[in-house]
Amino acid sequence: MEAITSIAPALTTPAQTTTSPVTQAGNSFGDILKNMVTETNQAQQVSDQAMQQLHTGGEKNLHGAMISMEKADISMRYMIQARNKAIDAYQEIMRMQV
Repeated sequence: MEAITSIAPALTTPAQTTTSPVTQAGNSFGDILKNMVTETNQAQQVSDQAMQQLHTGGEKNLHGAMISMEKADISMRYMIQARNKAIDAYQEIMRMQV
């Protein structure tokens, strides 16, 4: 009898509000895309700054500039491929018959 009464307060406490898995997945996918665009933009800006410093003679680190350019290039290619996959998935869904 004591075990049942000890559970009763736990049952009367309000449940925590949680979002559905669909809402969580939608938010996280949007966040992933937003982060991907932000990181790609930052990599491009770092690359541009490194190249400007190299051209003006302020920085003589050619290797660092080339590495930042390659990072920006790889980041851009990855983002483009993710975009292409998303478009392909959308087009495939649109071709489905209901």
